Amino acid sequence: MTEARRTHARRILVVLAGLAMTGLAGGSAQGQVPPTQMALGQEASVLLIDVDGAITPVVADYVEDAVAEAEREGFQLLIITMDTPGGLDVSMREIVQSLLNASIPTVVYVSPEGARAASAGTFITMAANVAAMAPATAIGAATPVDLQGGEITDKIINDAAAFAVSVAEHRGRSVEFAEASVREGSSVSSREAVESGVVDLIADDLDDLLLQIDGMTIEPLGVTLSTVGATVERRELGPLRGILGRIADPNLAFVFLSIGTLAVIYEAANPGLGFSGIAGVIMLILAFFALSVLPVQAAGIALFVLAVALLVAELFVPGVGVLAGGGTVALLLSGLFLFQEGTVRVSPVLIWPSALVLGAASFVAGRAALVARKRPPTTGAETLVGRPVTVKVRGGRYTAFLDGTWWDLESQQELNDGSEAKVIGTDGIRLVVEEVPDDV
Repeated sequence: MTEARRTHARRILVVLAGLAMTGLAGGSAQGQVPPTQMALGQEASVLLIDVDGAITPVVADYVEDAVAEAEREGFQLLIITMDTPGGLDVSMREIVQSLLNASIPTVVYVSPEGARAASAGTFITMAANVAAMAPATAIGAATPVDLQGGEITDKIINDAAAFAVSVAEHRGRSVEFAEASVREGSSVSSREAVESGVVDLIADDLDDLLLQIDGMTIEPLGVTLSTVGATVERRELGPLRGILGRIADPNLAFVFLSIGTLAVIYEAANPGLGFSGIAGVIMLILAFFALSVLPVQAAGIALFVLAVALLVAELFVPGVGVLAGGGTVALLLSGLFLFQEGTVRVSPVLIWPSALVLGAASFVAGRAALVARKRPPTTGAETLVGRPVTVKVRGGRYTAFLDGTWWDLESQQELNDGSEAKVIGTDGIRLVVEEVPDDV
């Protein structure tokens, strides 16, 4: 995904979340003092965020926003508590870049006990100025994996290993472990990580962490930390980002697209139902919401639009199923090309059934629409010809209740209240009837 497209996706997320930052402070008091000259005092403020779960574009935006806020609002330290099994390579690199270029000290703290900084978490931990771990935690196993179990090429592994080594060298951490964690999937405990120079320290909890880093000098920034008694402010992920984090899954996005399209097609084939159309639109909105934070490709989106157009066209130009078949093929290709290769992709186990079900549904709906168009009208007074009615005399008028409606009757004969008659024709909105003899 190009940087411009990633930026565009982030902007969509930020606008929808209502968390857009204006960044107007550039001439504030703290902005007048170079970051390399700041030292933390007893009244220092620390910004704390929690990364718990997979590394996704939502998490990358969350971390980047936290770094920007800490720099803009005068926080002198950013602490990231982390427990992650890994995540997307592109999101991990965005977070690492943000930490490496931060103008304030950053700390990644793998916690609580039992947590891990696996795969992408390994890179992020090593990128911080201070790397800390709680007891009984682990770090490593950074070998790239295909989310669907596919084979990873040597090119991708070599690239990841070189990136890990460069980050470790820049932060003065163990280069040997950085490379081994990628090439061999090596993983170590918190104590082994400290002994081998992967992280800086082990802290029992946040208070212990602040105590241990007190007095530590961050050489690249020329900052001496004085964190005892510092005020800690926590920034949550937020409900909207939490929802986005859960639905930002390629398989979920494709399911939403498929179900939403199927519901819209069903509504188009049976207009007036309402519920299926509303449900379909909601599903499509959720799908596009998820796609706004995933590394999508233009080709995949174009193929999906083509698939929808062909499947809907089958309803209005039904034939031998050519349009439905073309839509099915386009949907299959859309699932394959929707996301960038090497990052995320839709499971083939999901693509095939979804495409075939949608294609079959479009074909059946087209046949039903064709039959409906050929069927004689089933509404109107003329459809009541031949129906029996019971006559009611009201104010000198003949009326009858038929199919939930009261009708005015017209007859060449005199009718009695309660007599039986049969509809023989229509006269505008009136039914023309004749009395049925009692012996019939």
